[in-house]
Order: sequence, then structure tokens, then C-alpha cells
Amino acid sequence: MIVDSLTFADDRLLAALDAAGIERAIVCPSRARGHGYDVENERVAEFVRVHPDRLVGFARVDPLAPGAEAELEHGRALGLRGLFLHPWEDTFRITDPAVDAVIDGLPVIVASGFPWVSEGLQVGELARRHPETTFVATNGAQLNISGLGQQDAELALESSPNLFIQTSGVYREDFLEGVVSRFGAERLLYASAFPRFDARLELLRVRWAPNLGDQDQAAILGGNAARLLLS
Repeated sequence: MIVDSLTFADDRLLAALDAAGIERAIVCPSRARGHGYDVENERVAEFVRVHPDRLVGFARVDPLAPGAEAELEHGRALGLRGLFLHPWEDTFRITDPAVDAVIDGLPVIVASGFPWVSEGLQVGELARRHPETTFVATNGAQLNISGLGQQDAELALESSPNLFIQTSGVYREDFLEGVVSRFGAERLLYASAFPRFDARLELLRVRWAPNLGDQDQAAILGGNAARLLLS
């Protein structure tokens, strides 16, 4: 089973999943404009309700906004099963103490790699503050896929055993192979971040990595997400 561990609610989503052969996807709200995330969370919950066999919804909140904790509880009541945080779009640091108040045991996906607000080491720091919570960093925990960015991501993984990273946008197969070699395939999850990226291309990032065996690829392409985010 292939599981896309981060997509965004979009009318084209089901067709994109079918085209890529993806059975299930974690769906998160896009950025709220002109209203709170209660509206976007309800939209995702309705999308999931219509397609319960294909989609699992995560709630999104802005931790600095008034009522963020209540908004997350409302998302839980709607059946959303995790939390998505985007420090860059919602202008907060992932290490801000306000973030701690919305970490309540649900698995957390963090839009990662953004300068000053959600770099790999910052996401790792948050994960260490909540060792019982599963954290998943998008973009390989980096946007600048350079030696320094890779090293920070690896240091975060080394210091935070409850931190996992996604493959979305990571064009360096050697980085993906290095993560598997050092930390095990169980620390890596396939994601497309549709519609920002093409799900078919993102799948190839994993499939083209020459030194990943069939068992590792099966874990990355679905097994890990099923274990960490769908259970």
C-alpha cells in the first residue's frame, strides 16, 4: 500500500492519487485567508467524510492565534487525527512556547526547513520537548539541500528518536539513502505535498534511489505512514 503522508485538500486530489497509484493520503488544510482555521479544518473533515477509505485528515492551527487550543479540540471532534503546523505561512517559530500548548499527543507534521522559523535543528528541539509525540518534518527537514542543511537534518534525527522526515521535494537520492543507512528506513516517509509537487515525480525520488531495497522502499512508500499516522 502506498500512503502519501502529506497532501492538501484540493478538488483534483483523488485524480492525482489515482494517476500515481496511491491508495491513501494524509490531507491537511491550506493556509487560511480571511478567516480562522476552523473553516479550513471543517472543509478537510468533510472531504475525508466523503472519501473515508482514501483520506485521513489532520487539523491545522496557528498557535499564536487566540483560541488555537479550542480550534484543535474542534478538529478532534470533527474526526481529524493529527496536527499540521506551518511556521512560515503563519509566522511563528516552531520553538515558540505557544506551540507547546497545542501539542497534545496527536502526531504532528511540521512544514520544515524554513529559515529562522522551522529549520531542522529547531524542529528537533521541539521533538525533544515532547518525547512521547510523533513529529514528521516535511522537505527532508531542509529547503537548502546543501551539506549544511543535510547535516542539521541528520543531527536532528540523531538527537530526537521521535522525529521522522518526509521525502517531498528532496532531489538528493544520496541524502535519502544516507538517512536509511544511518537511522533506518523507518525514519523516512514518502510525501508529495500535492498540489505543490507532482505525486508521480515525488514517488520517483524514492524509486530511483539505487541503494534502497524493496523492503526499505515498501516502508518509506506506505508502511511507516500507516504505522505512525494512520493507526
